[in-house]
Order: sequence, then structure tokens, then C-alpha cells
Amino acid sequence: MTIQHLKRGKPEAERAEDDARVRATVEGVLADIAARGDAAVRDLSAKFDRYEPESFRLTGSEIEAAMQKVSARDMADIRFAQDQIRRFAEAQKASLRDIEVETLPGVILGHRNIPVQSVGCYVPGGKFPMVASAHMSVLTAAVAGVPRIIASAPPVKGEPHPAIVAAMHLGGAHEIYVLGGMQAVGAMALGTETIRPVDMLVGPGNAYVAEAKRQLYGRVGIDLFAGPTETMVIADDTAADPELCATDLLGQAEHGYNSPACLITNSRRLAEGTLAEVDRLLTLLPTRETAAASWRDYGDVILCDTHEEMLGVANDMAYEHVQVMTDRDDWYLNGMHSYGALFLGPRTNVANGDKVIGTNHTLPTRKAGRYTGGLWVGKFLKTHSYQRIVTDEAAALVGEYGSRLCLLEGFVGHAEQCNIRVRRYGHRNIAYGAPAEAREAAE
Repeated sequence: MTIQHLKRGKPEAERAEDDARVRATVEGVLADIAARGDAAVRDLSAKFDRYEPESFRLTGSEIEAAMQKVSARDMADIRFAQDQIRRFAEAQKASLRDIEVETLPGVILGHRNIPVQSVGCYVPGGKFPMVASAHMSVLTAAVAGVPRIIASAPPVKGEPHPAIVAAMHLGGAHEIYVLGGMQAVGAMALGTETIRPVDMLVGPGNAYVAEAKRQLYGRVGIDLFAGPTETMVIADDTAADPELCATDLLGQAEHGYNSPACLITNSRRLAEGTLAEVDRLLTLLPTRETAAASWRDYGDVILCDTHEEMLGVANDMAYEHVQVMTDRDDWYLNGMHSYGALFLGPRTNVANGDKVIGTNHTLPTRKAGRYTGGLWVGKFLKTHSYQRIVTDEAAALVGEYGSRLCLLEGFVGHAEQCNIRVRRYGHRNIAYGAPAEAREAAE
């Protein structure tokens, strides 16, 4: 096996130092919000966003005024994207069903899928107002049937971003706030004098937002632990060329200064050509300052001998977005087990998944794809089981087994819960193959 790194990003030790600095800042901010509530949120908004309105929550008339600023074309595009995302989310929800089965005569077990009762959806703004994130979180929660959906995004140039507000409102948000970053996430999770806390936080964000969600997990649920956007291109020279590979890498590297981008290939010509094409595109890309920093510090080009090696490396790295352009895309679809989302074939691209095609763009990063998928309608549903015993015979039979198993573990009080049912409901006609001990207990 020969795997060569033609380009490597920043070492893991340096990345850990960055994480430690973020962690300390977030701890202080969340403690301040917990202690001072609205006052802390207002101070943080003034400090980070220079925004101090009378109320951070938009009224109905303010929502309408913001939406009036959105052009007809932009509004039509938002509606189109939401139609696609709603259609897929509804199909996903239809695949989930409540069940009830009789596992033994008289023993009925089931589960119900119940929506989370309140969700806070964060929509990033800042350098790139991510309108699409409102579709992915708010609309998906609405399809799941969440009864209280609140949404928050930072101000842009000192006011609510009209298209984000429109997307939140059309997606089904019940409350819309103009708050950014750590203060938004902290306020929604911890609650303040004017914001009732939620049960769950969802949505992407910068390193500080991601760390805030991590620290708040347990107090509230979260969609997943999310770090900076990652993109991986798996390509051979039968389906891709340097221009396509470089474009797909830089198209995600522009997200931030620490967005990993990786090419895995078995073609040295494609690898070296992509490196050269990245350099060329960085002279043209308007977002080159951001993309260049990500590529310099977090870019990788890995040259393998075989597709089997490529698949192994890709599964081990478990990147968020994985673009596959090879002569065996279905082979990768069947072989990939750790990733956020797959984009198969040269006609497909990550940007379509981010904005419009219908799948959700809130996805696992930092190898979380090893144990979780991304945000989807099922994340907003809790599956709760229930049990019901409806015959005396079943109560006595299950109780007799339960009593012995409780005593096996030393739980006498547990066993007595079972025993009282055996005494109360047991009788001489215990049916369907009950053991001799159960019949004797009934007698």
C-alpha cells in the first residue's frame, strides 16, 4: 500500500490550540448569560454586532417589512428551494411510523414518534448570510410537527437580513429574533427574561456557535456536534478533471478560514493538475482571501494506488461533504460508511446540496459521521415506547420471569413488583407453555 500526501494542512496540535482558545471564551459568555440574562445578551450584541434594538424579537409588522425588501425573483427562488426540502422531509417522515405489536398473547408493546416540543434554530449571518440554513432547520422542524419553533440570525449591516427573515417566516418559525453567535445560542438554550428556553438547538455556525452547542448539550438537545465545513473530492481521471476538482474544493473552502478541503485520487496527473488549478482559481475567486487561508492551512491532496485505498482513507477521515467522481460511483455509495452526505457523479455538486436540491445541509464534521448522520426530520422526533398487559395469564407469566431476573441482580423491590402481579392475577390455567415454576406459583 502506497499512500502519499502531496499536500498537508496544519498539524492537529495547532488545531487543538485553536479549539482551546474558543472553549474558554464560550465558557465565559454562557456563564454571563446564565447570570445576567437579557442584560448580558444586550451587551454581547452591542459588542459583537453593534446592534441594540428595543427588542430582539421581530414583530409581525417588522417581519412583513423585511419581506417586502426581498425581490420577486429571490422570493421565488426561496419558495422553490423550500418546496424541494419540504418534499424530501415529508418523504422521510412518511418512512417513520408508530408501531404496536402483540409479542405474546396479552402483551402489547409499541412506540410513538413524538415531536420535540420547542426548538431553537440558529441561522448564520456575518460574512455570508446563510439563507438556506433557515430552510434546513426551521422548515424541517415544521414538517416534523414541532409546536414551538424559534429562529435567530445576526443582523447584517445593522438590520435584519430580509431574505433570512423571509426564509424563517415561510419555513414556519413562530418567533424570529435578530441575535447572532454565542449570545443567540446561549439565550435560546438558557432562557432570559424575554426568551423562553427551548428543548433543542439546531443549525450550523462558526467555531464559537459550535462550541456553545457542545457545552450546552445535556441541558438541551442538539442536532450534532459541528465544526467547520469540510469537503472531500474522491476522483479518478475517468470522470473528473483538474478544473472540476479545484472548483469543488475551493467552493467549500471559502466558507471560513479553517474549512478543510481534501482531494483523494489514484491519478498523479489529476492530483498535480488540481494543485496547479487551485493556484490559478485563487487569483480569480472574489472570496480568495478566505479560501486561500483554508487551503493553505487545511488543504490536503492524497495520492493512492487503488480505489480500495481511496475508500479506506475516505472512511477513516469521515468528512462532511464527499464528492465522488469516478468510474465506480455506486461502488463508493455501497462502500462508504462514515461521512456526512455523498454527492455522486460530476453532474452533482455540494453547493446544490447546500442550497436547493432537497437534502439537509446540516451535517456531521470532525469524524462525527462515524456515529451519526446529519439533520433530518427524524432528529426532531423522539421515539417513545409503551407497554400494556391486558390478560391475567400474561401478567402472571411475564411477572414470574421478571421476578427471577430481578432477584438474579439482587433487586428485591423490583422482584416484588412482579410478584404482586403473579399473586393477584395468577391462576391455575396459565397458558401457552408456561414453565412449571409459574404454574406452581399460581397454585
